[in-house]
Amino acid sequence: MFLIGGLFIGFGGSTGTVAATSLVSELSYPPYRQVMSVICSTSWFIGANFSCWLGYGTRNVDGNWCWRITAICGCVLPALQMSFVWMVPESPRWLISKDRDSDARALLMKYHGDNNEGIAGKLVDFEMCEIKAAIQAEKVASNYRYSDLFKTPANRKRMFLTFMCSILLEMSGNTVVSYYINKVLESIGYTSRSEKMLINAGMMVYSYGVSLFATYTVGILKRRTSFLITLFMMLITYVIWSALSAINQQNNFKDKSYANGVLAMIFLFIFAYEAGFNAVPWVYLTEVFPFTIRAKGINIFSVLNLSWLVMAGFVNPVALDAIGWKYYLVFVALIVFDMTVVFFTFVETSGKTLEEIVEVFGESPAELEHISRIPTVNSL
Repeated sequence: MFLIGGLFIGFGGSTGTVAATSLVSELSYPPYRQVMSVICSTSWFIGANFSCWLGYGTRNVDGNWCWRITAICGCVLPALQMSFVWMVPESPRWLISKDRDSDARALLMKYHGDNNEGIAGKLVDFEMCEIKAAIQAEKVASNYRYSDLFKTPANRKRMFLTFMCSILLEMSGNTVVSYYINKVLESIGYTSRSEKMLINAGMMVYSYGVSLFATYTVGILKRRTSFLITLFMMLITYVIWSALSAINQQNNFKDKSYANGVLAMIFLFIFAYEAGFNAVPWVYLTEVFPFTIRAKGINIFSVLNLSWLVMAGFVNPVALDAIGWKYYLVFVALIVFDMTVVFFTFVETSGKTLEEIVEVFGESPAELEHISRIPTVNSL
């Protein structure tokens, strides 16, 4: 029952996330768009915290109600969303794509102009032109196929970077912390259910705070620098984590200080991962790909991420049961490999114009014929 339910929840969560993120971006007043998008993208942790702390609070309830309460409360937020979603305005972009320009303009005037034509009329007109330009540009992009991603040396380099970014995001040891923290805690001597649930709930609060902090500071460091610093921090934490786990096991988990040291490394790993990989890989790939193949490149990136997660779901529990802390050495090796690849092959995109980025890939702006065919706001 929970397996089938999980499939429905996963499908609904994925489609809902895409729709919600786009809608928030389109409805937000331009100066507030980044802040609102940050709040939306990190809101996953609100539900995660609710779930963890609810589970901790009901851990001692007798009988099946210890899990039934959690499952029933999991229906509350979707029910509230279903009740109030009818009050959410439609996407102005969707309205314009359906030739309902007057409805779209009225909506933008309400939410971006406070229904004050004299003050906000020009802003709304500009936004209308922007949306129309984007829609027409996407029609141009729709003529490109996925096979175009592999036709030129530059695009093949972009696909290599996409593949490597997916490995950075999902195969750097984070899946062990995210999905198998229970086994990790047991491997270092934390066997009490209450203790493990409290640690997990605390991690969720901590991860939410780090994610908010990291998203606001994403533009401070250059892309390659951010990747390398993050990987270096993750490497240090995993090396110390592995060493302390080995010593702890040799001492039959009698010395709690080693377990506390591992726990500290896990929290430092979370800080490094969330600070460096929460948003930067996605931003990096939007800069690497030109507009006409950007959506297709990001789609492949998403599929690769899910593929690595599926593989990790089958491998991690088996490996942790079979070799324990020695499995962490696999991620130490992977992180070293990632650092080497990033240092020697990743291009820098931060602060560069479109023309400068394509030149980094060995192309010239004149080669990108699609750029000249994409309409601009002025042409509309």
